[in-house]
Amino acid sequence: MSETPTTMRAVRVQRYGGSEELVLGETAVPEPGEGEVLVRLAYAGINFIDVYMRQGVYRHSHTYANTPPFTPGMEGAGWVERTGPGVDGLEPGTPVGYCLTLGSYAEFAVVPAWRLVTIPDDIDLGVGTALMLQGCTAHYLTHSLFHLEAGQTCLVHAGAGGVGQLLIQIARNLGARVIATVGSEEKAEIARGLGAEHAILYREVDFDDAVLEATNGLGVDVVYDSVGQATFTRSLRALARRGTCALFGGSSGAVKSVNPLDLAEAGSVFLSRPHLADYTADATEIQRRADDLFGWVAAGRLKVTIDRDFPLAEARTAHDAIEGRQTKGKLLLRSSPT
Repeated sequence: MSETPTTMRAVRVQRYGGSEELVLGETAVPEPGEGEVLVRLAYAGINFIDVYMRQGVYRHSHTYANTPPFTPGMEGAGWVERTGPGVDGLEPGTPVGYCLTLGSYAEFAVVPAWRLVTIPDDIDLGVGTALMLQGCTAHYLTHSLFHLEAGQTCLVHAGAGGVGQLLIQIARNLGARVIATVGSEEKAEIARGLGAEHAILYREVDFDDAVLEATNGLGVDVVYDSVGQATFTRSLRALARRGTCALFGGSSGAVKSVNPLDLAEAGSVFLSRPHLADYTADATEIQRRADDLFGWVAAGRLKVTIDRDFPLAEARTAHDAIEGRQTKGKLLLRSSPT
């Protein structure tokens, strides 16, 4: 590999705010410390958690701590550049991916070694990037938070988005029935093509009524809700008795409060507001999820759709696209040095 430069390009957020706060500049290449690895990045994944970070939604979070100025990005893939003390088994040039370490909107990033997984040679690095955060999210939602089984029915919001597409496919592979909500007929075609039995245009109908009609009044066993404020109340109404609402995002805004009695009135339902960090808590858990995801892709059972990739200089455009619901799959930033 080429000699490591002393400086790199990185997108910086100097203060919380809109996408205009994403500014490309030069900064020093970080040094890996004890148990850390310097990764020469090929791609950074664009995710809604990056938007939340930029906006300051997580300014008081202990799990996803951040204080401006910072380099955003919680997902990346590339190659091992060099390792810090106490790291074994990761040779320079090894293709690796990771998530939940801040700083991937850059040409290099320092990552705890235990968070890295080796990306197999038959997995494209762009696909490998998408499987780190969005893939692991879809995995824990279907395998850990709620053990989705054959014969059950799930509702997937934003079914044509990055996580939504993965959720639909994994649910179908498990033998579950899938209902999706989408924003356009084009996105409905995507969801149905991946296995959704129904694709509801949420702008045209009340999706909870449509779900109840599609399930003969029973409702779904689980709702996977990444939208939040605009969907939450109707998500509860769409649940079957003792169903589960997995509220794992807030692309329309955060749900500010919940009346516990509403959960009872919806059918004694369960509500979880999970963090991915609690489902990738150690190296063993991360590796187990990654092994499943890589195996499904290699076997042709899971398709990862890369919608678009942008150069680092266009991070603002990428954020505008994901916030504007203009995505039909995964968005990436090309991070590798020219």
